[in-house]
Amino acid sequence: MRKLLVVILSVVLFACTQQEGYKITVKLDGADGNVVLEQRGTSQWIGIDTAEVVNGVAVLEGEVEFPGMYYISVNGQRNKAIIFVENANISVTGKADSIAVAEITGSSTHDEFKAINDQIQKIGEEYMALYQEARTASASGDTTKAEELMEKVETLYASVGTLQEDFVKANPASYVTPLLLSQIQYEKDEAELETLVSALDPKLDNVPEIVALKEKIEKLKKVAVGQTAPDFTQNDADGNPVKFSDIYSKNELTLIDFWASWCGPCRQENPNVVATYQKYKDQGFNVFGVSLDRDKDAWLKAIEDDGLTWDHVSDLAYWNNAAAKIYAVNSIPASLLVDKNGKIVAKNKRGEELGETVAEFLNK
Repeated sequence: MRKLLVVILSVVLFACTQQEGYKITVKLDGADGNVVLEQRGTSQWIGIDTAEVVNGVAVLEGEVEFPGMYYISVNGQRNKAIIFVENANISVTGKADSIAVAEITGSSTHDEFKAINDQIQKIGEEYMALYQEARTASASGDTTKAEELMEKVETLYASVGTLQEDFVKANPASYVTPLLLSQIQYEKDEAELETLVSALDPKLDNVPEIVALKEKIEKLKKVAVGQTAPDFTQNDADGNPVKFSDIYSKNELTLIDFWASWCGPCRQENPNVVATYQKYKDQGFNVFGVSLDRDKDAWLKAIEDDGLTWDHVSDLAYWNNAAAKIYAVNSIPASLLVDKNGKIVAKNKRGEELGETVAEFLNK
């Protein structure tokens, strides 16, 4: 009897310590060839697993360290389904030509994602419908109605961010939270991000999005208002090296402006930056442009077309611009106001607020 109990206990302990991997059974009408499991990389898709379709069924098997967002497709085609994979038995059923709306069951993390994503999509449909109404009203000359509709569009759009942030706060241990937090990070300063990240369950510490956010927070702390702006050197359009400290030390106040020719919001803001520069340049205000372009001709044409008559630099490395990395820039336009001693006095002032901030600083 004692030996039997030992054997039973050993089996139970063995079963409890084994980590079950994932098994994804894919049944898609019209599927032929291979079902591919992928993750989105920085510039390309990363293949994770492949399974052949046999008698209409493909089975993907493996193991993940923690639940995360993946994509399933037939033969790696552009039409893909989002799936949160966890170590469980998961089923995907639907049609190959409409895989994006396939039914996915068996993953509790995916269920969480789908619930909030359905809400986001519903809001998106609402504000897109209002946006089309606004365009129609504007085209017919009814600017008042168009403006009213656009205000509603902006309110609905902002509600998506609120919905995502509320989920993050209410679900600090959910593996969907890192995804949502990475999506709302762009409107947050370092203090807000640190508050959100520090409240998360420690089990999320090794999730890539959280690791990246923690690294970003540390970088943001170094370029926060009151800190000394990190110095750097990049080449101008003629290949001459320009040191940032050589620019700001010659002016009372300098706007370091991260932008690009391909960035619509940047180009829309440029007239305001030009106007502010023209108004205050004789009082010691200057602008230093750092471009995230990769096409030199496009960069130079935008400088000429927009009348940007101040100093410009770029390493033509796109989002890998070295200066942008130092300043933790991952969305543009982005800017900082720096005094002649290199102290950061303000960040991301645009529109009328830029001129008001410059005037207040120069007239104090």
